[in-house]
Amino acid sequence: MGHPPRPVFTLRRALLVLPLIVFALAAVTLGTRGLSRRFVFPAHRIDAPSAPPDAIAHALVARDGVAVHALELEGAPDGWVVVHFHNNRETVVHAMGAARGLSAFGIGVLLVEYRGYGASRDAEPSEAGLYLDAEAALDMLDRRGTPRDRILLWGTSLGTGIAAEMARRGRGAALVLVTPYTSIPDLISDVVPVLPARALVADHFDTLSKTAKIKIPTLVIHGDADEIVPFWMGNRIAGAIAGARLVRVSGGHHGDLFAREGERLIWEIARLTR
Repeated sequence: MGHPPRPVFTLRRALLVLPLIVFALAAVTLGTRGLSRRFVFPAHRIDAPSAPPDAIAHALVARDGVAVHALELEGAPDGWVVVHFHNNRETVVHAMGAARGLSAFGIGVLLVEYRGYGASRDAEPSEAGLYLDAEAALDMLDRRGTPRDRILLWGTSLGTGIAAEMARRGRGAALVLVTPYTSIPDLISDVVPVLPARALVADHFDTLSKTAKIKIPTLVIHGDADEIVPFWMGNRIAGAIAGARLVRVSGGHHGDLFAREGERLIWEIARLTR
């Protein structure tokens, strides 16, 4: 794929990433990187909306004893199940629109809530913790008899790091990454290249380093006007996963891809289950 383009420094991108940089620097000054988590996981700023009546609510327990919540739209018997991991500024309820779109194809959807978010507010989020939350939801499907060759892992933004890790662990048969980053430190370095980003943040979600071990059909969706996660990152991830297909949304920003082309994107995702 060649080298990524030189970082593009824009005022908008700088303002979006600056809080994380400031707190990451403060974390180093104080001798801990934990403060960066308040900006990687801004759950304290996000309301916890009620579960919609058409979803089944699940209360699970992760291996470390933390409560894990999930919402489900049931699909056809013995059909595919999409397991969705949301963005860092959302809860599972924000993904219900896309979930209903997939449900119309007879596909089941399980929306996994992270610790610290929504109905799971009682524990602090971390990279390792979110992986445990994901495993708890996937373990429930195992116990229920859902075969792994009928599970599609879907991550959006922050959630792409979780979906990719579950794919690396062999927990699904197809993968969808919407606006994926190469890693969290890369997001910082893309704006301010001089910072030692890997030392500044506690949670790396280094998806690029895992791509060689992802061996399942993969769809990458990215807007070419993304103001938060630059398009070159999605392009690079798609190029690093064998056989991955990139869907480029012309003029698409970080949070408006499904508002722009929702029908097409839902169809592209559903196509992986055919």
